[in-house]
Amino acid sequence: MIRKIVNFKILAALALLLIPSLASAQEGEINGANTAWILTSTALVLFMTLPGLALFYGGLVRTRNVLSILMQCFSIAVVISLLWLLVGYSIAFGPSESLYWGGLSKAMFSGVVVDSVAGDIPETVFASFQMTFAIITPALIVGAFAERIKFSAMLLFCSLWTLLVYFPVANWVWGGGWLGEMGLIDFAGGTVVHVTAGVGALVTALVIGKREGFPTTPMMPHNLTMSFTGAGMLWVGWFGFNAGSALAADGNAGMAMFVTHISAATGALTWMAIEWIKYGKPSGLGAITGMVAGLATITPASGSVGPAGGLLVGLCGGVVCYFATTYLKQTLKIDDSLDVFPVHGVGGIVGTFLAGILLSANLGIFSGNGYADGATMASQVAVQITGILTIGIYTAILTFILLKVVAVVTSGIRVTTEQEQIGLDITDHDEKGYSM
Repeated sequence: MIRKIVNFKILAALALLLIPSLASAQEGEINGANTAWILTSTALVLFMTLPGLALFYGGLVRTRNVLSILMQCFSIAVVISLLWLLVGYSIAFGPSESLYWGGLSKAMFSGVVVDSVAGDIPETVFASFQMTFAIITPALIVGAFAERIKFSAMLLFCSLWTLLVYFPVANWVWGGGWLGEMGLIDFAGGTVVHVTAGVGALVTALVIGKREGFPTTPMMPHNLTMSFTGAGMLWVGWFGFNAGSALAADGNAGMAMFVTHISAATGALTWMAIEWIKYGKPSGLGAITGMVAGLATITPASGSVGPAGGLLVGLCGGVVCYFATTYLKQTLKIDDSLDVFPVHGVGGIVGTFLAGILLSANLGIFSGNGYADGATMASQVAVQITGILTIGIYTAILTFILLKVVAVVTSGIRVTTEQEQIGLDITDHDEKGYSM
């Protein structure tokens, strides 16, 4: 009995010692576990662009343009990183009272110091994590105008587009802006990343026009092995994209990671099955495209759904994105070279819409986390549609205007017919991707 009393006193004393530390942690002390996870997620998301997306896209173009694709992805990472430092972080996440942009009070990371915190992680870590999203979004658009855009025009367009489209939209949804205030569900970028990139890609493909020979001349991927390698990197890196968006090493991050994986697998299998039924054989290109469709579709909903919901989202993404891809290319004859709009744009739209439905806690095995107080399925779906439409329309208008401005500044966006036939590796960089 005496030993039990002594043990109880020791435990009580330890509890009293812990109370102050717990209180101070709630006041904004840095959480080491969460910080470590977001540091890792930052590296994973950058890994998606360099080298993941670069290799994925690089293998899908023809031999004479592979180096130009790698160079475009690489240079976008370089320029957008500096733009993020200058004004991007401030516009997206600054403390402005405006519901439409964050202001310039944090330009050049003013006030962001070693001791600055965002929640319970260092603000520098939060800012670095968000920077990787800003990098990959314009890089996705590269797939729409592959093999026919001037390097100078590409760099200027992507810089202006990120400044005037991505940064403000990120503020609207994640930085305290008007769509976030409405309650738009976009856990990791269904609208901010995929709808903006997809719509931007579609407008760009329409304005720049088709590649010489499209659609009559076959334009097959020159190195699917490279694309498979990049696809694998995208799959792994996407865990940082979605699970990292929980901004904590907790159960939400774990669930987001799991449903992301399930949706990717389901999207790949769905695309393969459709090809198997239609053509008698599943293609490797179809498998990796379906995987990306599954990843894009689950992105906005990854913080809202459970495992069965992830399966349903991946299935819907695989089916809808497959038919959107074939319709765009075969029926509308639009040369979105690497299927950015039908995979990322349509996937982001489908996932954002489904997030409003699958959030319900009354769907049996498909139930999600439940609606916020006062929200219903109808009201939440209305908010989701509002976000999709306003971001899509805003992106389309700004993209069109910027393309026209860039065309004037660079004396035309598109390379000449002769340069296109020679290949952008030589005409833009005076180098070859392969020495043969």
